[in-house]
Amino acid sequence: MRKHFIAEFIGTFALVFVGGGAIMMAQQTGNTAGLLQVAVAHGLILALMVSATMNVSGGHLNPAVTTALLVARRITPTIAGVHILAQLIGALAAAWALKMTMPTAVFVATQAGGQSIALDVTPMQAVVLEAIATFFLMFVIYGTAVYVNAPRIGGLAIGLTIAADILAIGPLTGASMNPARSFGPAIASGVLAGQVIYWVGPMLGAIAAALVWEFGMLRGETAPAKPEKSM
Repeated sequence: MRKHFIAEFIGTFALVFVGGGAIMMAQQTGNTAGLLQVAVAHGLILALMVSATMNVSGGHLNPAVTTALLVARRITPTIAGVHILAQLIGALAAAWALKMTMPTAVFVATQAGGQSIALDVTPMQAVVLEAIATFFLMFVIYGTAVYVNAPRIGGLAIGLTIAADILAIGPLTGASMNPARSFGPAIASGVLAGQVIYWVGPMLGAIAAALVWEFGMLRGETAPAKPEKSM
């Protein structure tokens, strides 16, 4: 359990710190390619951290992913609890680290490098967008990390999915796909708007993708999916 906690803490810390930092730097420099910069930063750090933690904790780094695997009975409630606790603490620590090290004006302007809903997007639209984006993420996680015959490509495909999702819906919802990624900056900045969306949407999308794999693609397979430990 100790190794699981450390891996999930560090991996989530890195995701929030690098992802939030990229958003702040795009704001600071006025980079016209800001969306691409943010997408690449998130994709790279997630690919690296998933690969680094995959054989220790499974490389979840996301409460929605952990919850979906719990619903699919691929992890125990105890392991899920340890993972989610580590993810939330890691996200909080990273957001506070950004608050202590980044220029105050940039930190405030970007809400700690967190996500926000565009004014012309309704809450229901935001939930659906986050659910769809997270469905893609969880679908790729199953296809490249959970399934026993998955290609051995580490976290690359998962990171690329994150980058693609950010390019697609980033300007609309911030493309969180991860309750912890949104929770840490929200607490550090004191801006809690949209938190329900960033929990409900990703949870629904991740669970739906897990169920599609479990009951639509893996049922009847002679080769089982990988257990959580080796994910």
